[in-house]
Amino acid sequence: MAAHADSFTIVTKGKGTYEITTACERIVTASDIRTGQATVFVQHTSCSLVIFENADPSARTDLHRFFEHLVPEDTPYFVHTDEGPDDMPSHLRMVLTRTSEVIPVINGRLALGTWQGIFLFEHRRAPHRRSVVVSVVGE
Repeated sequence: MAAHADSFTIVTKGKGTYEITTACERIVTASDIRTGQATVFVQHTSCSLVIFENADPSARTDLHRFFEHLVPEDTPYFVHTDEGPDDMPSHLRMVLTRTSEVIPVINGRLALGTWQGIFLFEHRRAPHRRSVVVSVVGE
């Protein structure tokens, strides 16, 4: 069994989803692993990863609105607000999603569905530099 790992940085412009599928695929290709699995992991507690619809941007608009409604920034009982009103909501949104995704690798490619993409889901208003690690294992 072989293993390969690499990382990349994505600069966000604030809240929203940023497709990272191509960057993850580059690491899988560089691994020379034909069959196995790739684990994609984001090294932060105020953003997350989602596999989501990548054909129609309106689906992501609805996702963003849903999370704004689900975990609003103006929640009066939040205590952890040292970095601003989006501080605690960003952590809760991360907990409700994921910090890692495991995707099968078949024929040297990520086995995503036709309309699936891997997205970094930024939960903070301000721009951030986010580190993503991809680990590929297999043969």
